[in-house]
Amino acid sequence: MKTSWRSASLVATAAAVLALTTACGQDSGTQSTGSQNVGAAAAANGYGQVSSTATPNGYGADQQGAAAQAESAGQLAVAESTTLGKVLTDSAGFTLYRFEKDTAEPPKSNCDGDCAKAWPAVPADGATAATGVDKALLGEVTRTDGSKQLTIGGWPMYRYAKDTKAGDTNGQGVGGIWYASAPDGKKATLAALPGLSTRKDPKLGEIVVDKNGMTVYRFMKDQAWPVSKSACVGACLEKWPVVAPVKAADTKGVQKKGLMGFTRPDGAKQMTVNCWPIYTFSGDTKAGDTNGQGVGGTWYAVAPDGKPVGAAK
Repeated sequence: MKTSWRSASLVATAAAVLALTTACGQDSGTQSTGSQNVGAAAAANGYGQVSSTATPNGYGADQQGAAAQAESAGQLAVAESTTLGKVLTDSAGFTLYRFEKDTAEPPKSNCDGDCAKAWPAVPADGATAATGVDKALLGEVTRTDGSKQLTIGGWPMYRYAKDTKAGDTNGQGVGGIWYASAPDGKKATLAALPGLSTRKDPKLGEIVVDKNGMTVYRFMKDQAWPVSKSACVGACLEKWPVVAPVKAADTKGVQKKGLMGFTRPDGAKQMTVNCWPIYTFSGDTKAGDTNGQGVGGTWYAVAPDGKPVGAAK
């Protein structure tokens, strides 16, 4: 697929946990607590979203003074996003979006003028379904200028002028009204994750994440044996929020030995993996981020067995 439409606007777990009652300082009662993972402090607009530079109308992009010309989506495809789950893309891998101010019944686009410069409408002509996309959901709507726009499940489809390469999802959550489209036209969303689970990071391998998909870390100055002890106190906790205890049944792929909670000196409850206290990083703003990896030579992502990924042996 050609990409000239962008050139005018772009320069851019199974059994219950094996209790180790005193081996690593498990606090009786915290193992089965229903507390949710604290995680890193979310940005105001939520995990998985980029900071919006939206004007009050929610368009979001600095339009750079020129309208983007949209071309056919070609054969649609379904991409897997770490943060959004299944996302609908065009044949070149560019994310397709839906606008909350539009309607699907009946189909109607409410993005014209300056809005359409930031969010080019996807033409209906030439668009075809692919594996994972029900062709019966493909349709079209006539825009105010008379052109035909592609609809999925009745929702008009758009691209985002700030997505500069395949796989970008910079338009997700802009203005609280723009969202990546799922294959059925609904808002793309990641299936709920367990309290703790693992994911395959392209650089770090298999690492532990919290229920929001945020990377979990270990502090090399902490202690696991004979009692779990955290050396991160005071201001440290502002950057490295503790992961609150989760039920063993609410974990997947994480080693069960030493998977428990303990009580910190400040009275807060903290989760451990293999008896090591775990945290998230406030510098990670969305699921999949690993900005805390190697910080100060003392903070590392956690492997499923509790070992620090990439730490010097």
